[in-house]
Amino acid sequence: MKSNVYLMAKPLACLGLKLLVAAVAVLSLPAAAQKVWPDRPVRVIVPYAAGQGADVLMRLVGQELGKALGQPVVIENRAGAGGNIGSSAVAKSAPDGYTFLLGTNATNAANEFLYPSLGFNPVTDFDGVAMIGLLPMVIGTSDADFPTNGIAELISRARSKPNTLNVGLPSTTANVVFAQFVKSAQAPLFGVKYKSSAQSMTDVIGGQIPLVIDTVTAARPQIMGGKIRALGITSLKASDMLPGIKPVSEQGVPGFDVVAWDALFAPRGTPQDILQKMSEHLQRVLSQPEMRRKLMDIGVEPLFMGPSQLDVFVKEERNKWGGIIKLADIRIE
Repeated sequence: MKSNVYLMAKPLACLGLKLLVAAVAVLSLPAAAQKVWPDRPVRVIVPYAAGQGADVLMRLVGQELGKALGQPVVIENRAGAGGNIGSSAVAKSAPDGYTFLLGTNATNAANEFLYPSLGFNPVTDFDGVAMIGLLPMVIGTSDADFPTNGIAELISRARSKPNTLNVGLPSTTANVVFAQFVKSAQAPLFGVKYKSSAQSMTDVIGGQIPLVIDTVTAARPQIMGGKIRALGITSLKASDMLPGIKPVSEQGVPGFDVVAWDALFAPRGTPQDILQKMSEHLQRVLSQPEMRRKLMDIGVEPLFMGPSQLDVFVKEERNKWGGIIKLADIRIE
């Protein structure tokens, strides 16, 4: 007769073997599969100062996104070098789904053609998550002689008196829009660089310069207050943010389309299921009527694109912005 010790040892050994197999199976799973994402706060680095347009945008979206994720979305500002410092920080972050970048046309399309060194590679260091929105630019004037929707008149005057009409340019984006407009419209205007929208708006309102190119965000309060008038917007189609204002493309410059944009990116290598989940949550947030209204109020035209569509868009934008910058020899001063 076998001892009780032997009879008990056999089933215990089988049980131990099963537990060992189960443990090995769990350990062999990818980290993302072992946990439900997200299980802690998610960080979005905004590579611009607090209070600037990109920061305001991400804080609006982040509040609702946090509700959808079930975890807080923490906004961290890392400004400097035209967005390069914050972008570099994200590029070097762990691709675990807890750090994202609010990227822009500057950080992910233009800066590589403007700076000798970025500290990151916009092509290989990021995965696209979702487009958030477009920021059309406005060509505005304080000159009473220009009619509203007067791009054709502007072109005519520029050609009759080359390089005598001054245009205030308060940003790199404005410089790129200006360069493309001069080329596409064959309108020899003279660009005057400014350090801020406040300075260029002050000068155009005061009559020191007749024209300015800036974002809808900066220009709309002055337009609504009757201090300047919009001649045209730089998006391909008209925008509800400026009802009645025709795009440049419909005023003698067919196909003209140069706009700023904001999108969410992740460090390259972030699990695809996390990218997809984050993208889907953002799509739901951007589809909310109240969120769309809030974005329009700050000059952002909501436009969702998923990861693959965003990647194609950014590739095309790099070619566009890079081509304009090289041809116009635009430099960071």
